[in-house]
Amino acid sequence: MEAYILSNVVTLLLLAGLLAALAAARRSPLWQRAGRELARRRPIALAVVGAYALVAGLDSVSWIDSTEGEGARAAGLVGEPRSIVDRLFPPDFQEASYSAPLASFELYGGEPLRHPGAHLLGTDIIGRDVLHRGLKGARVALIIGGLTSLIVLPLALLVGVSAGYVGGRLDDAVFFVMSTLASMPSLLLLIALIMVLGVGTVQVCVALGVTGWVGLARLLRAETLKIRELDYVDAARVLGTSEGRIVWRHVLPNLMHLVVISFALLFSSLVLSEVVLSWLGIGIDGSWGRMIDQARTELSREPVIWWNLLAASAALFGLILAINQLADAVRDILDPRTRSERS
Repeated sequence: MEAYILSNVVTLLLLAGLLAALAAARRSPLWQRAGRELARRRPIALAVVGAYALVAGLDSVSWIDSTEGEGARAAGLVGEPRSIVDRLFPPDFQEASYSAPLASFELYGGEPLRHPGAHLLGTDIIGRDVLHRGLKGARVALIIGGLTSLIVLPLALLVGVSAGYVGGRLDDAVFFVMSTLASMPSLLLLIALIMVLGVGTVQVCVALGVTGWVGLARLLRAETLKIRELDYVDAARVLGTSEGRIVWRHVLPNLMHLVVISFALLFSSLVLSEVVLSWLGIGIDGSWGRMIDQARTELSREPVIWWNLLAASAALFGLILAINQLADAVRDILDPRTRSERS
């Protein structure tokens, strides 16, 4: 299967999963109240995250035109899949080299641009439109944060809840593994895994997932140790409820606020981790981290090339700030202790 077809299928599946989750949340009074409260407290942050998600989704849907125009043939894009975001820009939008925002001539050489005054954020060293690159970086950031979180959260839940609820030798074994991984420098372990797996989107996500589950698993283990001793769990045992049902009905629901909060915080740290990897030369092509890595040499040029760094940094800052704002509001809304204080 072609890569762009797989991307289209995955995007449709994620959209279907999101719609199913929203439908399930609408049937729960708790999640309905949480959604309304979140929209009331952080409407701007919700809109910003929604905009990033929309751009990433539009960049994930691609197809090949049956008839190619002159611009596509001139740019050598005949037969190449182009996403919806790509189609917002002319296919021959690339210039020869640097140009400043809204400029009509190249920065070096003074040659007239192919599209004078059309590059809102200028172009990079090989003439690619910076706004275009910035928009496409949203998809990479959400893949890094979303896919890695889908690896970390189930693993941390399985390990942390099992160790905390079962206890005994299983708890000792899990605690030994977590302590061993926590004692290793996370950045060095991450780099070693990427060197073994190779540099690529999936490989980086797997490496980040392997190194990122320990903190959440430790938190869930500690909370499960506390929950399993509470009176309502003892009452469920006395009534003959199976251990699996106790975990499903009584333990997991009381951990969901931690999972949701940790997901938001984990998402931010994962996106920033990719920037660090790009700074070390092992990031993902098309990411904001790669744009920032390229910009560190541009700041020493004369004149200074500032627009590449500004675009990537602003896009990264906007996403991280909005996610952290949502995480802060979600903690206040879903944490049982803060709910009881408000009531």
